Formats: sequence, C-alpha cells, structure tokens
Amino acid sequence: MAYETLIIDVEDGIATITMNRPAKKNAMSPQLHREMTQALEDVRYDDRAKVLILTGAGDSFSAGMDLKEFFIELQSNPAEHDRIHRLALEWRGRTIRYFPKPTIAMVNGNCFGGAFTIVEACDLAVAAEDARMGLSEINFKMFPGGTVSKSMGNLLRPRDYMLYALTGRPFDGRRAAEIGFVNYAVPRAELRDETMALAREIAAKDASALQQTKETFRFSLGMDWDTAMNYSGAKVAEHEQRQKDAFRTEGIGDFLKGKYKPGLGGHEHAKK
Repeated sequence: MAYETLIIDVEDGIATITMNRPAKKNAMSPQLHREMTQALEDVRYDDRAKVLILTGAGDSFSAGMDLKEFFIELQSNPAEHDRIHRLALEWRGRTIRYFPKPTIAMVNGNCFGGAFTIVEACDLAVAAEDARMGLSEINFKMFPGGTVSKSMGNLLRPRDYMLYALTGRPFDGRRAAEIGFVNYAVPRAELRDETMALAREIAAKDASALQQTKETFRFSLGMDWDTAMNYSGAKVAEHEQRQKDAFRTEGIGDFLKGKYKPGLGGHEHAKK
C-alpha cells in the first residue's frame, strides 16, 4: 500500500522504514502510528527482507509523539485517543521487540521522548555522533509514561535513566554510546554506510538462526532458569527441523572439512 508518513525500501535483503514527516521532525502522528502498524506487518511477511532498519527523514530520527495531534486534537475523542494510544504502545513495544527479523535503529538526528522506545525495542542501534537525544517529557510538565520507563529499565543503568528523565537534559550520540543506549556512534556522513554494512553482515547469516537467536534471548528474560533451559532446548529442536539439520551437515561439516573457521568468520564465507 501507499504510505503518506513512511518510506519503505527493500534492497540487498534489507528493508528500511523511514519515518517521513521531516517538517515535523518526524514526530509520531496518529496517521504515522496507523501506517507503521501496517508497514511492520508488510515487512514481516516480505521474503525479500532479512533485516529491518528504522530511521527518519531529514535531520531527525523522531521528535517523539506529535504533542498537538495526539494530546490536544484527540482529547475530545476518547475512543480514538485510546485506539491510537494502543497502536502506539503495541508497535513500539511488542511488535518491534519480538519482530521475527533482526532490527536496527539508525539514529540520524533528533531523538526525543517516545522515540526512545523505538531505539530500545530494536535489537541494535547506531547513531550519528552529533545526533541530539533526550527524555524531554519533564520539560513540559509530564513524565516518561507509556512504554518509556519500562523499556528504559531494560537498557539503561538506573542512575543514567534518572539523570536524564528528571532533568530533561539532551545528550549526543557519543554519550548515547557511553551509557549503552546505542551500540556505537559514527560521524553523520558515515552513518548510512556503517549501518548498511552492519545490516548486510547480519543478512548474510542463516535466517532461522537469526530468528531463534532473537526469540531465545527475548522470551527467556522473564523465565526462571529451568524454564529457560527447557524453552531453549525446544527452540533448538525447532531450529533443527526448520533448517533440516543444515547446522550439522553444512555449518559443522564445512568446518571439519577446513572450509572456514567459525571463530573468525561466518559460514557464508566458506570456501566453495
């Protein structure tokens, strides 16, 4: 379908969804939430896409929720406000977190408030060194509600979260890497190339192994040890069946034949 607030590209096994409201610094409007919900469904079932990148158009990743359209214009329509709120919570929470394909946030610029949850829910994140970020809710007499507090608890040290949540201070991509909000930061001019290189490296791996890596990690976080071990064993069995035992015949088999060394590179580089 055609989208008004998003741009979707698929190339070399990598799908890129770009939030496309540059005049509003890609603030998340009700329409964007509706369209993103559908776009993520489209990419989920697009066999061309093995990795998903989320980013923003222009000089911003996303300024967070569109304060006027969400908090003011929907105030007189409680039912629609609730519906959009549910969509916003779902796609930035469970949908991305449990997406069956690896996800990367490419933080190209301004990233504030509710946009933090997008970055946290993605498996990986790369930022421009000069990107500006912040939990700005406290600055307009609000607090980081919705999924923000919970998701930041998954990622940041309590001292770091409380500092930025209580003050609303902005910080840059370098600082984001220091506190673990993103994996690393690079010069803005190199951001796309670096992120695409990371995505291509991941896309070259076995699709089933990628999905099982994500699911085993994500779902076992809330389990006790014995339950997690049982779950992991079941996922290994599922993987073997889905992959038709290729990890033994090809993965281990080609290693034993001296075609590649798993500690130094992936099976995709095995000598033919």
